[in-house]
Amino acid sequence: MKHYLHYAIHNGFFTLLFIFFLSSTSNAQHFMIGDTRFKIEAGLNFGPTFFLGDLGGHRGKGTTFIKDLNLPLTKLMKGAFISFSPSEWLGFRLAAQYTYVEGQDRIIKTDGRDELYRKQRNLDFKSDMFEAYAAIEVFPLMMLNRNNEEYAPRLRPYVFAGVGMFTFNPKGTITDQNGNETWYELQPLRTEGQGFKEYPSRKPYALKQLNIPMGGGLKYFATQKLNLSLELLYRKTFTDYIDDLSTDYIDPNLFYQNLRPERAIIASQIFDKAFTSLVSGSPRFEPGLQRGNPKNMDAYFSFVLKLGIRLGDAFDGSPSRRGAGSTRCPARF
Repeated sequence: MKHYLHYAIHNGFFTLLFIFFLSSTSNAQHFMIGDTRFKIEAGLNFGPTFFLGDLGGHRGKGTTFIKDLNLPLTKLMKGAFISFSPSEWLGFRLAAQYTYVEGQDRIIKTDGRDELYRKQRNLDFKSDMFEAYAAIEVFPLMMLNRNNEEYAPRLRPYVFAGVGMFTFNPKGTITDQNGNETWYELQPLRTEGQGFKEYPSRKPYALKQLNIPMGGGLKYFATQKLNLSLELLYRKTFTDYIDDLSTDYIDPNLFYQNLRPERAIIASQIFDKAFTSLVSGSPRFEPGLQRGNPKNMDAYFSFVLKLGIRLGDAFDGSPSRRGAGSTRCPARF
């Protein structure tokens, strides 16, 4: 049912977008709200996505952002957007997109001791991500030259910020004696005691969360209607459980006291998959030892290529406006 719902939402959005294209081009050239005319733009976007969480990383101590990226786990984001612009320097964007994120401790390369803890932890996860957001776009150079009607460059830098919602569903693996991996949904397993009476402050995390999309980019008008943009899209979130990892290890006996037997068996195997060969004689992690870092919320970002089509008068507000004006026939000889 969940996969069907995601499929319906994903394809329904593109169907609505196509209908919107047809209705926009067959009716007015602008969208009116009161006395304000909004230029309309619609298009597609895609690009690589990177996850920033507790799993994986590089040599040395775990840090945030670029240093701990694992490029082999890069995933592709794809989606669509509609924007409404009351002027050339201000826009309002609606977007919806799908991506996929993943993290693995076992791919960490080691040359010392700082990263051995994470390598030995040996946890992994993957998750589909569906998101939708609304954002305000500002074109600084267009704003500074808003009183200059002749200023219409093809290349325009911009920044944006907004608010959105995303869904996720982390899954982790259990490997059998033959090396076969099986993926299990992690949220119902309460791997860090979420919802257990022994941990009243640890509440089960929701699989739908708010985020704050923000970033900037460069927009290039290839023709009067067609434009391309390169964009950095960063999402700040308010959860540390996209990878199902945040606090410390619990006593595995608690799974059998708080979960159904079949779930308790899986949870007791998947919450602690530590190697014992990296540090000679090392036991599996004891209850209370650090499992994740709750001080830093999870995040993810994408480098986005956007293809947009303006639904408006051919030369209205475009870089070719000045050229069109210079080719008009003179009023008299």
